Amino acid sequence: MRFLLDQGLPRSTVKWLTEKGHDALHVAEAGLSCADDSVILDRGRQDDRVVATLDADFHALLALSNARSPSVIRIRIEGLKGHQLAAILDEVVTAIGTDLDSGAAVSVQRGGLRWRRLPLLAREGDG
Repeated sequence: MRFLLDQGLPRSTVKWLTEKGHDALHVAEAGLSCADDSVILDRGRQDDRVVATLDADFHALLALSNARSPSVIRIRIEGLKGHQLAAILDEVVTAIGTDLDSGAAVSVQRGGLRWRRLPLLAREGDG
């Protein structure tokens, strides 16, 4: 899986994800440390990367834009070390990788994982 890690997540996670066979990039490495969330989402979409973040705004932006991509994983666990975050992201890929490939908004908290397929808002004509 290809990841784009948002500011606030440990940069060392890139190394751990790479060791698990994933392609990971931190926003700092991409020159996006101070970028707006919408710019980070656009980069994730352009590069076909799953955006991982601590920020709830990403899910709101997906809903407001009725976007079908990129997938966003919101981590709702503070203070994770790089190897801990990498293990969680790897578990998410194992559990719902197909949904991530198709577009999903994911929320991870201690003891569980919730996700919805994108787009989050119903399209006109949907029941």
